[in-house]
Amino acid sequence: MAAALLPSARQGIFSTLRSALAVPAFVVPAITLNIPNFLPGIWESILRAVPKKKPTYSKRRMRQLAGKALPTLINLNNCPGCGRVKRAHTLCEHCVNSIRSLWRAHSSDVFGLGVTSKYVLSVSGESAVKVWDAKDPEHPKVHQFDGAHRLGIHHVAVSSNGNVAATAGYEGGLKLWDLERMQKKGQIEQPTDGDIWAVSLNTTGDLVSSTTHDGRIIIRDGRDLRNKVGEYSTKGSFGLCIDTSVDGKLTASGHENGGVYVFNNETGRMLHSLSGLVKPIRAVAFSPKGRLLAAAGQSNVIALYDAVSGEQVANLTGHSGWIFSLSWSETGQYLLSGSFDGKAKVWSIDQKTCVATHSESEHGLFAVRWLPRIGMNEGFVTAGAGKNIAFYREAMGG
Repeated sequence: MAAALLPSARQGIFSTLRSALAVPAFVVPAITLNIPNFLPGIWESILRAVPKKKPTYSKRRMRQLAGKALPTLINLNNCPGCGRVKRAHTLCEHCVNSIRSLWRAHSSDVFGLGVTSKYVLSVSGESAVKVWDAKDPEHPKVHQFDGAHRLGIHHVAVSSNGNVAATAGYEGGLKLWDLERMQKKGQIEQPTDGDIWAVSLNTTGDLVSSTTHDGRIIIRDGRDLRNKVGEYSTKGSFGLCIDTSVDGKLTASGHENGGVYVFNNETGRMLHSLSGLVKPIRAVAFSPKGRLLAAAGQSNVIALYDAVSGEQVANLTGHSGWIFSLSWSETGQYLLSGSFDGKAKVWSIDQKTCVATHSESEHGLFAVRWLPRIGMNEGFVTAGAGKNIAFYREAMGG
């Protein structure tokens, strides 16, 4: 505004002076940095990071009283083996790590285990039956039946006296093995009455019970497998599992339709058609005295029945996967179960609860069996999709 009021001559002079005194402008070259896109975010987080203030005792106490704090472990006891503190109803991790033995026993999934007073038999997708020492702490392999079943083996059973073993292969055949002489005792390559699936033996191995795809139960003479002793009929559903009581009087079978059938071998008649599990049954097992029958499968529940009356007396729950195998302890006080969830559980029959859980395996368990008792200790063996056989000598978690 002031410049506008000056005469035009003075304005020309001022313009000349400003142009003469003008400072030359310098051009600064642009600098380009290749900074990754994620670095600004990291730098921002570094600038905002501050040390976390440690909560005071009063704040921790207030959270605990308000029920927001972590629960305090009170179910602790001392391990009877090593004396260290452990959680109740679980295996002691120190004892397990010190007594466990683990082998890459097979090149494919292990589907079955059979235990006698001397040996542990294992079968898998391989064609061989492998025999391990049950009492030696190192459990070395003592024998192997090569070429037993060319397409692999899915079931194995042993007699209570430990002299005879039976195996069933994917080709549908059945073979008997003499465990005293370590040789084959008998076989049926292609049975005319249907392919064989699950097998079971009586105490002496003289009777061989097996299931078929059409639900029949066939009993054969162990001395001559061509001689059929008896045959039971069900509702025609696939027979997935079978077991014979220790005294040989009862036979139980589990089927794909969820049915469990108990037969009296003396009369040749069906004793019970048990209900309670609607999904396929994968395992049935009589207690040592034949008083109870355990059944389990794809329902993830173990059902206990009175074998005489057929009454369901208990349900044992705790597995989150299909239960493939059941095994009773020598005294009948405990029941061992193996599931596809990778856990082996020990159940107290008196308490009707789980008293120990083995959950180290990341693979499904297809077979579990109790080992021969050594002193006061009872152990067990597990096998499954991990292709391993694991031996445990301390089974009770306290």
